[in-house]
Order: sequence, then structure tokens, then C-alpha cells
Amino acid sequence: MRALLSAFAMLAATTAIADTSTMITYTTSDSFEDVIFGLENAIIDEGLVIEGVSHVGDMLERTKADVGSDITLFSKADTYSFCSAKISRDVMEADPMNIVFCPYDIFVIVLPDKPDETKIGFRSFPEGEMKKVEALLDRIAKTAIGIE
Repeated sequence: MRALLSAFAMLAATTAIADTSTMITYTTSDSFEDVIFGLENAIIDEGLVIEGVSHVGDMLERTKADVGSDITLFSKADTYSFCSAKISRDVMEADPMNIVFCPYDIFVIVLPDKPDETKIGFRSFPEGEMKKVEALLDRIAKTAIGIE
């Protein structure tokens, strides 16, 4: 019984950790503000419209005491949401259930223990038509930090 409980505890602990294999990230020494500026321009340069910006870091910091925490997760963290009518139509004509992936998001974060690093990234997508979206997000993220 003790072994079974230990196994469940280990399973619970491992499922609580983010699966970084489903993310594509790039790290730069550019400031958060510079990366955000680059991201906004890269999205617009693709002919896309930013649908929303989620200030995830601000929200988590503002509410940490309310949920019984004193841990600062991010120094800064925003997520940008947008969509491409052309690519979205392509991927949803292939499978209408690809709607689950829309809108597309790119995050920009700075971690408290690495204040001189800014990360930009997005989730990876399943094989097939959704790789078109992944290629778009990859191009936008790289352009935002000047590596493409």
C-alpha cells in the first residue's frame, strides 16, 4: 500500500510540472520591453492584428497573497493572442476541430532569478496542417528577437 501511495505521489508531482517538450522557446539578452516591441512589430508585419494581450505576470503578482502564496513567478510576463485568417482557414478546412488552437499565442517572460534573460515562446503543434501555424509563430518569435 505504501508503494502504491508513493507511486501516486510521484505521478502527481510529475504531472504538475510543465511539459517543456511541447514548447518552443528562445532566450535573448534583449530587454522585455525590446522583445515586446519586436513582437508587436513582427505580428503586424505579417499582416495580422493583435487580438489581445494578457498581462499574466501582473495578474499572478497582484493575486499571490489572495491565494496564499508569497512566490513571485515572473518579473514580467505577457501573452499576445492573434490569428491568421488564411492559415486558420487552411488548418480548419483540414480538420474543423483545429479550432481548439485558435487564437494563437506567443509569450514573453523574464524570470526573477534570471533578470538579464528574456524568453519568447509558444506551444508546439501536432503533426500535419497545424505545423503551418507553428512555422508562422516560429517566424514571428525569431523576428521579434532579431534572429530571422
